[in-house]
Amino acid sequence: MFTKNDLQSLGQNIVYLKPVLTADLPDDVRAQAGDLKTLFAVHNTMGEQVALVASQGIATHLADEHDMQLVTLH
Repeated sequence: MFTKNDLQSLGQNIVYLKPVLTADLPDDVRAQAGDLKTLFAVHNTMGEQVALVASQGIATHLADEHDMQLVTLH
C-alpha cells in the first residue's frame, strides 16, 4: 500500500481509485450513473482525476488497456 506522497516518486504509469458517493456529484453525472450509489474516481500520481467509472473491475480493465498499474492507496 502507498500514500499519495509515495505515488509521485513511483512514476507516470500508476493510478489509484477513490470511491465517490454518487450523491456528491453534479446533476448531469448523477443522471448518467442511474441507480449506482458509488462510483470510482481514477487518479494519476499527481492526484488528478483521469476517469470516473462504475466499478473496480472496469478501472482495472482500463488501467491494463493503458499500460497503467492500479495500486491501493491509504
